[in-house]
Amino acid sequence: MAGKSRRPISAEPGRPRARLAPLVALALLAGCDGRQSVLAPAGADARVLDSLFWVMLTGAVILWLLVNGLFFYVMRINRGAMSRRFADGLIIGGGVIFPTVVLGALLAWGLSIMPDQRAPGEGLTLRVTGEQWWWRVEYWPEGADTPIVAANEIRLPAGQRSEILLNAGRVIHSFWIPALGGKMDMFPGRETRMSLKPERAGNWRGQCAEFCGASHALMAFEVVAMPPDDFDSWLQAQAAPATPPGDAAAQRGARIFAREGCGACHAVRGTEARGAVGPDLTHVGSRLSLGAGTLGTTLEDFETWIAHTGAIKPEVEMPGYDHLTTADLADLAQYLKGLE
Repeated sequence: MAGKSRRPISAEPGRPRARLAPLVALALLAGCDGRQSVLAPAGADARVLDSLFWVMLTGAVILWLLVNGLFFYVMRINRGAMSRRFADGLIIGGGVIFPTVVLGALLAWGLSIMPDQRAPGEGLTLRVTGEQWWWRVEYWPEGADTPIVAANEIRLPAGQRSEILLNAGRVIHSFWIPALGGKMDMFPGRETRMSLKPERAGNWRGQCAEFCGASHALMAFEVVAMPPDDFDSWLQAQAAPATPPGDAAAQRGARIFAREGCGACHAVRGTEARGAVGPDLTHVGSRLSLGAGTLGTTLEDFETWIAHTGAIKPEVEMPGYDHLTTADLADLAQYLKGLE
């Protein structure tokens, strides 16, 4: 209204947002680290891909600065008329020749490092099959006639390159351990291959990187790189038959396992259970997760998984055993937990 002065607009409301910007940037940078980050390489192959990312990003930034710098120069700095020769030089040199040289150099360098991603293994071979929705894992040491079968977990010797042969059961999957290397698709009826070389011992997380159905997001796996001597000892222990149930609860659980027909789908070496439909459970108690990275491996996790499988992992082929009594579930979990 007339007679009243207008209050100047204050810049104060914008200041808290400006103060938050560094915090947001730090939070985003924190996401660059972790067990499943391509920007925290722990393998020779991942390190090459990390270098590729940063070099390509640098090239893209240089091109962006050049093109936008030319626009800024023409629109803001030198706004007057310029000679035809100078204008043609800016367009041809800055808009054609320089981008072509930069992109050509990046392409040539990127193609030159591709053979490194196809290097052969050095002895150990793993055969990994993507199922719905879990991972069948077979270890083939050099010269072995039969594999050592496991599931939902990958163990590798640190400092050595291992050959990995990839297959799929019914639908397409993709095998990806971001901290160790790039991904490779898996196809039914067709074998693909890759190799990985962890540079140090540690624990990482892998994931199916191709949408494969209702429980695609719940198809992960633990990855453990071990010193070579520790890996050899672990692999030797994995080749042994299952540990017999020790206490009375585990013995009751073994009888419940047989009574419910679990051996028709699962194998427990050293017992009558020889099923090949589901994961091998010979040493399931020593694994780091259940249900392909879905749950931990406490007794409570075993009970929850057995009773409510379908609720935890939609459309999984294993039925839930919620008809079991609380005591039977506890005994069965005790038996499975003891398979180490």
